[in-house]
Amino acid sequence: MRTLLNVLWLVLAGFWLALGYVAAGIICCILIITIPFGIASFRIAGYALWPFGRSMVRKPGAGTASLIGNVIWIVLVGWWLALGHLVTGALLCLTIIGIPFGIANFKLIPISLTPLGHEIVDTGDSTAFQPPRTA
Repeated sequence: MRTLLNVLWLVLAGFWLALGYVAAGIICCILIITIPFGIASFRIAGYALWPFGRSMVRKPGAGTASLIGNVIWIVLVGWWLALGHLVTGALLCLTIIGIPFGIANFKLIPISLTPLGHEIVDTGDSTAFQPPRTA
């Protein structure tokens, strides 16, 4: 079922969303200081292509640098991306067929706001949610 949803998503919205994130990533990679934003944008582009069956989890080692980076990201581009996902998701939810795609857009809002310090994992991956082992 999720493969069918992903294919429909790719055709209807995912390709265009991913293109936007790739364009933002290329622009961010022009300057050395914004390369982490570019890498995060490329990561989100992959998530925007195939969102069903995947989720976002917090990296255990993310620290102050990712917090500062996320604040800068929100101010510069994050709120625009989140607003776009919110409007698109609301419009997709107007039809019964579009509800799963609207929910997928709402699922992309948190990572479009704070991409640093998070990773995207398969929902079937049981090792993603286990805490790190201490020796």
